[in-house]
Amino acid sequence: MKEFTRRCFIYAAATLGGYGMLMGVERVCSSAFADGVESTTGPGPVKIIKFADDGTSLGALTTAKVQKSTAQWKSQLTALQFDVTRRAATEWAFTGALDNEHRTGLYRCIDCDNALFDSRAKFDSGTGWPSFFQPIAKENVREQKDFSYGVVRTTVRCTLCDAHLGHVFTDGPRPTGLRYCMNSAALRFLPRKG
Repeated sequence: MKEFTRRCFIYAAATLGGYGMLMGVERVCSSAFADGVESTTGPGPVKIIKFADDGTSLGALTTAKVQKSTAQWKSQLTALQFDVTRRAATEWAFTGALDNEHRTGLYRCIDCDNALFDSRAKFDSGTGWPSFFQPIAKENVREQKDFSYGVVRTTVRCTLCDAHLGHVFTDGPRPTGLRYCMNSAALRFLPRKG
């Protein structure tokens, strides 16, 4: 019995290690070949809802999309922020600074400062990523089907700059039943004063 248990442990460890190695290689390869990835929706114009830092709506705005060269994005963002927002990578679960952020405030796009989520829509999904049941305004995010990894998912992007933010799933709480599972690296949190 001890030999069987030891063998199972070794096989399980090897399987998990191999899976981790495969995911790491996939991440490196997708990053290496993604430098030429450009916006798929054109230069705009786009319609968003502007918000003050305290979460007050400033009304609708029609504007050109924020577009920069790869070199410009790389100079503005950290390596992780660039990989997540411009190459559609995903940060490791439970590693992002905003997963455990519980203060009230506003979440903006790290790339272009577009308002994306309000803390009142945030909930603890237990997944290791900041999760929200709705965006601050449906106009400020864009959803599209994602067929990577052999799974059909729905990618969430910033309407203003096309930054990859994360994915939306249908296992969230009421009132929407949605879980916008976002990368901390794609967001900038502004705590609400007062």
